[in-house]
Amino acid sequence: MSFLKRILFVLPLALVPSLSWGQAIDLSGAVLVVRGDSPALSTVATVLQEEVNRRTGLDWRRAAEVPPARACIEIALSADGGLGPEGFSLNATPAGRIQLVGADARGALFAAGYLLRKLDWKKGAVSLPGPFAAIQKPEYAIRGHQLGYRARANSWDAWTPEQFDQYIRELALFGTNAIENIPFQDDQKSPHFKLSRRDMNRRMSEICAKYGLAYWVWTPADFDLKDESKRAAALKDHEELYADCPRLDGVFVPGGDPGDNHPSDVMPFLEEVSKLLLKRHPAARVWISPQGFHGEKLDAMFRWIDEHKPAWLGGVVGGPGSPPLDGLRERLDPRYRLRDYPDITHIVRCQYPVLNLDQAFALTLGRECIMARPVFYAKVHALTAPFTDGFISYSDGVHDDANKILWSQFGWNSARDPRDIMIDYCRFFFGPGVAVQAADGLLALEENWDGPICHNGAIEGTLALWKNLEAAKPELKDNWRWQMYVLRAYYDAYTRQRLFREQALEQEANALLARTPDRTPAEAMKAAMAILRSVDANPTRPDLRDRIIALFDDLYHSIGLQTDTKRYQASGTERGCSLEFLDYPLNNRWWLEDEFKKVESLPDAAAQWSRLDELRKWEDPGPGSFYDDLGNLAKSPHVVRDYFVMPMSDEFAWWDNGYSRARLSWQVTWWPRDGLQYNRLDPEAAYVLRFTGFGDMKARADGRELTATRYGTKTGDIKEYPVPKELTKDGRLTVKVEAEAEELPGVNWRQQPRLSEAWLIKQ
Repeated sequence: MSFLKRILFVLPLALVPSLSWGQAIDLSGAVLVVRGDSPALSTVATVLQEEVNRRTGLDWRRAAEVPPARACIEIALSADGGLGPEGFSLNATPAGRIQLVGADARGALFAAGYLLRKLDWKKGAVSLPGPFAAIQKPEYAIRGHQLGYRARANSWDAWTPEQFDQYIRELALFGTNAIENIPFQDDQKSPHFKLSRRDMNRRMSEICAKYGLAYWVWTPADFDLKDESKRAAALKDHEELYADCPRLDGVFVPGGDPGDNHPSDVMPFLEEVSKLLLKRHPAARVWISPQGFHGEKLDAMFRWIDEHKPAWLGGVVGGPGSPPLDGLRERLDPRYRLRDYPDITHIVRCQYPVLNLDQAFALTLGRECIMARPVFYAKVHALTAPFTDGFISYSDGVHDDANKILWSQFGWNSARDPRDIMIDYCRFFFGPGVAVQAADGLLALEENWDGPICHNGAIEGTLALWKNLEAAKPELKDNWRWQMYVLRAYYDAYTRQRLFREQALEQEANALLARTPDRTPAEAMKAAMAILRSVDANPTRPDLRDRIIALFDDLYHSIGLQTDTKRYQASGTERGCSLEFLDYPLNNRWWLEDEFKKVESLPDAAAQWSRLDELRKWEDPGPGSFYDDLGNLAKSPHVVRDYFVMPMSDEFAWWDNGYSRARLSWQVTWWPRDGLQYNRLDPEAAYVLRFTGFGDMKARADGRELTATRYGTKTGDIKEYPVPKELTKDGRLTVKVEAEAEELPGVNWRQQPRLSEAWLIKQ
């Protein structure tokens, strides 16, 4: 009985954990034996040689046969097909003979990745904690990531083909089997391009072919498909791309985001695309997403598929803006597959925002920041993946590197513990000696974003952890992944320290705005501004700030991460520019500067003092009254929040390319789903509800609709509603506010009505 059959007889073929015991097997002098003349297996051997050499300096040699009395790794393909597609088996004996058997070429590569993740290594030595045996196969058929070589990306556009080769290899070693490029969505040039987009498209296809991975492209129809000249030009681009690519497996055309065509135009266009595709790549398929398709449009797409049953269609892709995956699966003909397109690259204004995020992080770290979200994405995958055949994620840079590894491993085995995946990640990239501590450091970085940072003292502990790791592993200072997570620890702590200081300065400045007989309003405003501007000459924690700036510079030079539009020529402020917003005011300094200019134009000192009194008491409505900054978790005690409903997050605005001077409370909005709850009210008093936000809204108190006596609809405008006295006689009040319409047709979701602040003012 063969080794493989013996293992299959003893262990079930389902995902089997490795079994380890006994002493470590010294592999420092191991040789590699490739069974057969498969070029793919030769590539696997090369990967093992190069990855071990990179970590240890050792050179694993190849041999034609297993040498006597010497550690050996045999690489072969299964002869009986019992492992299933992409599966593998590994067996290690105490004598140092390791048999690595792949069901196919990909299986052999995934086995190599599994082996590399289990090795103990240091300079000049490598061993395996064994012996052990393992049989594995992937749970989901599609496990991929989008690496779009375009100017809009925050790092890919600066890469060489060699960097793409190494990165794609590393993803494959963690179970990734598909890479998706963005070949020609726009004609924007990047100052960082090392190759033209056409040349890099071809090189990425070649890299995928080298490792036996599927190569996909994302090609939106972001023009009017009824325009015959633009349609012909697009088809010509497709034809040229297909001719250039030595390997191409999937063409993904989103229905929207971007694009605004009706399915009755999109589907015939895809049919034309398929004819060009199949001439060059007969096994490839075209895929469609219903992003932006709802109601009649969604019906039209499914009706076309059901009527035509196209053989060229691979399936449907669910992504941001698409109907829910369970509904898509239910409506989709079983002959077609359903693929997810999860956004794993953004933290705000996105498909999966960080829940309970502090506004200070949204203002500074921004939308595409360095992140690892293992616990959160474990939940997302568990909720969404069962309806699909897998995923190819949406990513726009290396900042979400840990998330890609997480999703690849969840696609391999959805039951894996996210911490264990992070330990494997850190073991592979940082070394066995620091793997557990660094993995816990990544989990701690995720926890930094949970709730008000003023209440999260663990942020300082996370920085201490990473500082200790820095001291313990100085040799990792040039490792770009290490640089990212060390940077985040510093950044988060610096932001917290700034928040404390700058909000205290605002309170101090507000106190100076009180009317006194010995000074004028102009003098009061000048004194207040001097306090608010004191951070310019005397920054908060300059030691942390300097370290952050140095690390951002290291990342630009190590991996091309562009975090500033001026220094590093990032394509836009929303594209990962955390450095650019490092010192964005975390108080209302800019708003007060602008308001002071308005105060100066008032006709007399009495009017000026009156307005200054309003400004300084903005969040202090007086005795017996209440104020909530609805988007600020630390300043909204009366909001009833259900933390167990998902998705649930505040909506952080992005105005003036991130340089908005509006009051901070207006830049984050919230719909309190269960309203605001007030208790211990004065049963004899009269109250007025006041709101800021924008758009048309209606308010109800204890279920009764209220009538506004003041009603502004622009950002920062006031709405006021007297509360009937009989509603507060019991000392309690429940308030709910709704948009006048559930959704305004034709209005972008960012411009739908929102709430910012709420007051209940005792008269």
